[in-house]
Amino acid sequence: MIYAWGHEKRYNDYSSYIKHTFKERVQKVSVDAGFSCPNRDGSKGYGGCTFCNNSTFNPSYCSEDNSISSQINTGIGFFAEKYKTQKYLAYFQAYSNTYDSLDSLKKRYEEALSLPKIIGLVIGTRPDCISDELLEYLATLSQQYYVTIEYGIESTNNTTLKEINRGHDYQTSIETIKKTHEAGIHVGAHLILGLPGETRKDILQHAQEMSKLPLDFLKLHQLQLVKGSIMGERYLKGLDEIDLYTAEAYIDLVIDFIELLHPKIVLERFVSQSPKEFLIAPKWNLKNFEFVDKVNKRLQERNTWQGKLHTV
Repeated sequence: MIYAWGHEKRYNDYSSYIKHTFKERVQKVSVDAGFSCPNRDGSKGYGGCTFCNNSTFNPSYCSEDNSISSQINTGIGFFAEKYKTQKYLAYFQAYSNTYDSLDSLKKRYEEALSLPKIIGLVIGTRPDCISDELLEYLATLSQQYYVTIEYGIESTNNTTLKEINRGHDYQTSIETIKKTHEAGIHVGAHLILGLPGETRKDILQHAQEMSKLPLDFLKLHQLQLVKGSIMGERYLKGLDEIDLYTAEAYIDLVIDFIELLHPKIVLERFVSQSPKEFLIAPKWNLKNFEFVDKVNKRLQERNTWQGKLHTV
C-alpha cells in the first residue's frame, strides 16, 4: 500500500494531490477557445480520430461563439454559490489547444489568466502540436501560474494509432512528454483502454510504457462509442464489430493496469461519461463516484495497490 500526499491510499488520486498542492479548493472550469486539429483541417488528415466527437465532453456553456471570459464566468457561476472562496484552473479542453500561432495562443491564455479567480491553466492538446517556442513561453508562465499540459496519447501501439486515424506515432508522444518535463511544466497523458484490436496484454503494456515516462498525471477512459464519431456510426450501421468491456470486467482491467503503473504517477480519472444523447455503448449507468467506489472496494478485496507489480 502507498501513502499519497499524506493520505493512506491504494493509488495516487488527483483530489488528494490538489488539496496538498493548493491547500484550498481548486476546480477546473472548461473553455472552448475555437481551436481545430491537424487531422481535421487537412494538415495531417480529415475526419478526426475515429472515436472522437468533441461535443461529448464539452460542457453546454462552452462554445467558441462565447468569449473565453464569458465561458469561464459562466462555469464559475455553477460553483460560486456553494464554494464562494474556491479558485479555478482554466481548462482548455476542446480539440487541440496549442494548434495556432504563438501570438494567438498567448492572447487566449492570457485572457483566461486575467480573470481574478483563475490561478492557472490546464491545456489539452496533441503531442504533435507543440513547439519549442510555446514550451519556453509556458515555462515562463509557470513561474507565476500553475500550468499543466495534458497530451492525448490514446495508445502506445503504433498499429492502433494508425487504425484510429490519430495522425502521429507513439515516439512523438515520448519525445514531447520528455521535452515538456524538461521545461519544468506539469505534464499529463490520456489513454483509452479497449480500442479495437488491442488485447489485454497490449493494454497492460501501456501501463509499463507510461511508467517509463516523466508523467505527473494520467487519465484512463474506457472506449465509448458515440454518435457523430466514425467508429460509432460504423458500429450503428453494423459495419464493425467491437468488443466492449462490461463495468465489472473494466474494473478488473483498471486494477491490473494500475498494479503495473509507477506509483509516482497521479491518477486523475478511470472512466469517462458521455452525455446520454450521444452514447451508443457501453451503457453502464454508473456515475464517476460510483465507479471509483467499486474500484476502491475491489482494490481492498484483492489487497493490491498502484505500483504493486511495477518494476524499474
